[in-house]
Amino acid sequence: MANKELNIMRKITVLSMITLDGVMQAPGGLEEDQSGGFEFGGWSAPFNDEQSGKVMQKLMQPSDLLLGRKTFKIWEDYWPNHTNYWLSINEVTKFVMSTTVNKSDWKNTKFIDRLEDIQALKLSNGSDIQVWGSSELIQLLLKNDLIDELWLFIHPITLGKGKKLFVDGAIPASFELIESIATPAGLIMANFKRAGAVKTGTSGA
Repeated sequence: MANKELNIMRKITVLSMITLDGVMQAPGGLEEDQSGGFEFGGWSAPFNDEQSGKVMQKLMQPSDLLLGRKTFKIWEDYWPNHTNYWLSINEVTKFVMSTTVNKSDWKNTKFIDRLEDIQALKLSNGSDIQVWGSSELIQLLLKNDLIDELWLFIHPITLGKGKKLFVDGAIPASFELIESIATPAGLIMANFKRAGAVKTGTSGA
């Protein structure tokens, strides 16, 4: 959840719309991300309802953002003109991970290009940080154990292809379920908190 107070160490929360088979590519629109020949853009729209909208509004409270380049370019074109839905997005700081882009006219945007920059950002004073979209950036965060919480919006469909939330490289990690909501449209919204190492055992022992 977004934290309005300044913290000594910032919490990084990944918020991701995914299918049952883990696809996270282009949930919001037909032309959002067609890379790899992806043809199912906008797959999350049929599952929007009043309850999920209320949860999303709660999550879209003031919080700094950490975004990958591709997600940032999509947002840069859209959000400055749609602030009636996300009131704080122009005012919070947008940290953009990119080695090819280093400037933007969208106010409060800062560019970083190294893993060490993210690590330093997490250890700095400031508000908590949210990551939306940004599949390649999420892989980097997973590999380096930099994610404190996950908000997964699990949709009751499979797509069979597309960019996925979890691919090879995520470290073994345990998470605790903090909150979950099942909406009338069949969407499961679940909040997981990082909870140490993976524990093993024998079922029934």
